[in-house]
Amino acid sequence: MKDSTHQLLLNAEETLNAAEVLLNEGYLRDAVNRAYYAVFYIAEALLNEKDLRFKKHGMVHASFAQHYVKTGIFDAKYHKMLVKAFGRRMLGDYDEVVRFKSDEVKETITEAWDFLQAAKSYLAAQA
Repeated sequence: MKDSTHQLLLNAEETLNAAEVLLNEGYLRDAVNRAYYAVFYIAEALLNEKDLRFKKHGMVHASFAQHYVKTGIFDAKYHKMLVKAFGRRMLGDYDEVVRFKSDEVKETITEAWDFLQAAKSYLAAQA
């Protein structure tokens, strides 16, 4: 595994830990933001192993689907989760009246932890 990939996975784990702290303190919008970025870092880490780097979120989403979901390496649920987390993040960041339920945020965080574990397992098997 590349050092930069390893760092992206560490960033994802740290960001997920921050999301949990924010959730526990009741900062649901911020927790959604952090949970999305954790998922984004995981997707970036996987793409980084294929020497694919992008500046736009949509390109990361599409490339993850192309290189990891359509090829059968990862279940489509991970791409759906990435897109759903992005949608929640956008609402939280730009819709001043949106209010998340604690269960929604917990779901995003739990799914992100699952994705992180799946990515780590996959990358370890590639070594």
